[in-house]
Amino acid sequence: MKKRILAFILATLMSFTLVSFANPKEKENPQPSPRPIIIQGAMDVETENLVAQLQNVEKITYGGWLFFKGTVDNYPVVVTKTEIGMTNAAASTLLAIEKFNPLAIINQGTSGGHDPALHRYDIVIGKKSVNFGSFRSEHSDYNKGIHAENWIPMDINVSVNGEIKELKDFEGNTTLIETAKSVMNTYKKGKVVEGVIGSADQWNRELDRIKWIHEKYATSVEEMETASAAQIAKTYKVPFLGIRILSNSEIHDEGYDRNSGEYCQDFVLKVTKKLIQQARQNKDFLQYKDESTNNTTIQ
Repeated sequence: MKKRILAFILATLMSFTLVSFANPKEKENPQPSPRPIIIQGAMDVETENLVAQLQNVEKITYGGWLFFKGTVDNYPVVVTKTEIGMTNAAASTLLAIEKFNPLAIINQGTSGGHDPALHRYDIVIGKKSVNFGSFRSEHSDYNKGIHAENWIPMDINVSVNGEIKELKDFEGNTTLIETAKSVMNTYKKGKVVEGVIGSADQWNRELDRIKWIHEKYATSVEEMETASAAQIAKTYKVPFLGIRILSNSEIHDEGYDRNSGEYCQDFVLKVTKKLIQQARQNKDFLQYKDESTNNTTIQ
């Protein structure tokens, strides 16, 4: 009996050994998993359709922020629900970078129109994003009134590699912009243009105020997240792009339409599929470019 038990143990150990060393080259040179693409949206109306397109979905919570980890065309994609506002977007972006090490980040969703040339359902590809809630005023005595039209835009202090940079805005990654433009003709609900996405914890409906922001910051649209997420992405040197659809326009008296969130997600999904195709063809196709120093590094 003891001999049979000993023989069984020896046979089992040999089988484990054979399995462990069956393909030593694979163990020595494991193929790295591709870095995921992060797609951000603040609300359900900006994320639910994208989540529905994911395969093998895993819902993950860090703090108060939700992340839906899955695949699109067998490539890793994480849809993140940032929640509304600049602080939420910054926190969610930091967590996404630290937890998932993304290849790129796309912040997308709905917005209000600033540019008179744009209408509801038009899409803006963010060549820049800007925090239009950062400004200062000159001294004025009591009873002299509030003159918001004289407020002066301020730069944003950003730490990159321990060096503080003062930035007026945040450039969209040029490769991501070109990728988004390559599928723009597939969008049939309105125009697709390059423009400036303005972000602040504000919802402006006064036409004079909208006109002032548009003239001071050259904004195409306003919303509450993109520039904040772009700031964190720049700190980490992660390629970033904002894509926003006009869900409403006070300028043209075009009220909010929930369907706009769906239209934007559909367009962003096409951009994502194009990015996946490019990543499979050339793993080094996407670069981070620091516009402030003109240095380029492969990510």
